[in-house]
Amino acid sequence: MDNYKIIKKIGEGTFSEVTRVQNLKDGKHYACKTMKQSINSLQQAHNLREVQAMKRLSLHPNILQLHEVIFDEDTRTLSLICELMEMNIYELIRGRQYPLPESKAKNYMYQLCKALDHMHSNGIFHRDVKPENILIKHDVLKLADFGSSRSVYCKPPHTEYISTRWYRAPECLLTDGYYSLKMDMWSAGCVFFEIISLNPLFPGTNEVDQVSKIHDVLGTPDSTVLQKFKQSRVMPFDFLPRKGCGLSKMLPHCSASSLSLLYQMLAYDPDERISPRAALQHTCFRELRLAERRALGHHRTIGVVEDSSSMTPGSVEQFWRNTRQGRRQRLKHVAEPLSRHILPRYPVELPKLNVVVPTPKVPYPVSSLPALAIPHKGLLPAITSKKCHSRSMKPREEPHRSTLKSYYMPPLERKGGGY
Repeated sequence: MDNYKIIKKIGEGTFSEVTRVQNLKDGKHYACKTMKQSINSLQQAHNLREVQAMKRLSLHPNILQLHEVIFDEDTRTLSLICELMEMNIYELIRGRQYPLPESKAKNYMYQLCKALDHMHSNGIFHRDVKPENILIKHDVLKLADFGSSRSVYCKPPHTEYISTRWYRAPECLLTDGYYSLKMDMWSAGCVFFEIISLNPLFPGTNEVDQVSKIHDVLGTPDSTVLQKFKQSRVMPFDFLPRKGCGLSKMLPHCSASSLSLLYQMLAYDPDERISPRAALQHTCFRELRLAERRALGHHRTIGVVEDSSSMTPGSVEQFWRNTRQGRRQRLKHVAEPLSRHILPRYPVELPKLNVVVPTPKVPYPVSSLPALAIPHKGLLPAITSKKCHSRSMKPREEPHRSTLKSYYMPPLERKGGGY
């Protein structure tokens, strides 16, 4: 930590403390997450789940970037230098009198689904998705805090008491650790509701109250779903049939597409819960997908360079090289000067169609014309083959090695009727 200067403390959790630091070399500001648990060696630090997860998930626009891992051998403390964000979702909605516009909430959820899809496709699920672990800077969302992450290839049972209680999925509450990556989408649905309404969806005081609050909204699940949970539960449970109030009454001003996505994210049965990749194709995000396509197409056209003088020569050259219009424009610039020198400057009269063109009369016989002197005659090789080697022909097969022997070895002289 000799290269960094501590500015102020940002936050503190159960296992770590976050401070704002400044790099003394380049003057940039970063977020430093210092672990409270002591580490024995640098190898143990690199083997931590959080460090391995951030290395594997790096270079994604919606994942917090890890810049440096610092291990202090004297104090045996580990510090993670990460990019600095403005605030988290909880700080964004805390104390607001009016909810955020639904379009902005959809934008945040679209980016969160992208982050979860990237994680799940790389074999990791987060297990602690909540507003405090979702960071924002200039309307760009990044998922952070991978200390509870787990590999999707690990067989259950997993750790039972994982994730924050308010965002814990039913399979985490009703089973003895038999859950999967689908729990992240349940937590994301709870975050989506909280961004829209500014209130937590299931603020349970304990495990039993948490299940009761879920049933108050979504109702008691079918017996087939409960039977799945009972097979992996030591303690039996029985719930009285209850019909929930539904999400539409709690969000009267929410659009139908957002409600549809919420219901699919908060499906009681994890097998019926929507995945992050399928959520990205939901009608709720249709406008965002179209805007992305327009932006991508805009960057591929020539109209993206409005002021080429502000761009560096390398970027302009790369742009013209990678765009189709740039290639066409280059061909045009090459063809125009050649046409000015090669093509005649006077107009050429083309023959009309379906008209017999008369043969011009020659005033003297062709045989009487003088022979043209060819200065390089005799230097050119004689044409010995009339085959056309076009692209449509098969490549010429190489002769067998035995037939090439005569080209490299002189023939043996016959002696006594044999070789």
